[in-house]
Amino acid sequence: QVQLVESGGGLVQAGGSLRLSCVASGRTFARYVMGWFRQAPGKDREFVAHISSSGGTLDYADSVKGRFTISRDNAKNTAYLQMNSLKPEDTAVYYCAQSSQIYSSGKFPGDYDYWGQGTQVTVSS
Repeated sequence: QVQLVESGGGLVQAGGSLRLSCVASGRTFARYVMGWFRQAPGKDREFVAHISSSGGTLDYADSVKGRFTISRDNAKNTAYLQMNSLKPEDTAVYYCAQSSQIYSSGKFPGDYDYWGQGTQVTVSS
């Protein structure tokens, strides 16, 4: 059974940084695309970033480009989201997800097979 467990969320002041981690188990991590999404209260879940199975292809939402960095360590079955220059509008529950759909864009929740439970990120002004 596939499990994704996020950690690293918390409360931070605007301009600060956080690093989220997502540890995966249950199938061969290195074969799958990993993505990060977020959901603020009253809003739809939105794409943040995704990374190909090898780590060679990355993509970001325009709202986080230049501030967030997605990465992965296939030896540790872990994906990361480094978040710098955080803004109050980044406040949300952040979810990692895993996809076997190699021909999808990776930008929609339906592109992913499995999800973590989420970790809260709160940015104060």
